[in-house]
Amino acid sequence: MSEEVERFIVKRSGYPAKGEIVIGTVSRVLDFGAFVTLDEYENKEGFVHISEVASGWIKDIRDHVKKGQKVVCKVLDVNPKRGHIDLSMKDVTERQKKDKISLWKNEMKAFKWLEIIGEKLKIDKKELEKIGKKIIKEYDSVYSAFEDAAFEGYEVLKPIVGEEFAKSMAEIAMENIKPQKVKVRGYFEIKCPGSDGIDRIKKILAKAEDKNAEVNIEYVGAPRYRVVIVAEDYKVAEKALKRIVEVTTREAKKLSCECKFVREAV
Repeated sequence: MSEEVERFIVKRSGYPAKGEIVIGTVSRVLDFGAFVTLDEYENKEGFVHISEVASGWIKDIRDHVKKGQKVVCKVLDVNPKRGHIDLSMKDVTERQKKDKISLWKNEMKAFKWLEIIGEKLKIDKKELEKIGKKIIKEYDSVYSAFEDAAFEGYEVLKPIVGEEFAKSMAEIAMENIKPQKVKVRGYFEIKCPGSDGIDRIKKILAKAEDKNAEVNIEYVGAPRYRVVIVAEDYKVAEKALKRIVEVTTREAKKLSCECKFVREAV
């Protein structure tokens, strides 16, 4: 517990929004529900009624939650006048839980990086917290700001935190954050009548390439051919996809084939 208290965390002021996914620590467990201290918010505690802890009938709430446990919850309702925050654990999907925990781990890393910068530039914790709040106001998360600095350079943060601090953020970011590649995908439906149909399809798909992205073509089953484009960011990927669809469709028409593109969710 002492390690948790000593950690530097930039907390948000105000209340979470209805429907927001939050992370917290169980502070008290009662027979009819559990109180959860919200890790991301200043002095905010929510309540999970026993009916919102898990699906189905619960004989003993302590079989599901324990004091000190980290939990991911959905905000059901917020009443700032009464200071009430109603939470649900059962309404959080496994995917939401996994994503939130991952985001929070990244945010904890980012807080540690702020501490390192604070020590380097001799900035006390109170001032560091103010800087962190400025960042959250602009980026919604400190880690996102570090990501931006890694990919765009310190200049993007200069108006928010000043040149010296921004340069330190960019330096740490470039050491620790590697660009994650993104994917966009879809499939072509190509029909080429005649005995040489396969050869014409091969010629059409040979046009599906781009110098700025990795393009993979997979045979799904006649007449479908999946195209998966991998690039550094969505802007590059979308541009590559657009060009490939245009070139492939044009080549198909030239070779008297039917070609239709259908977008797929990743």
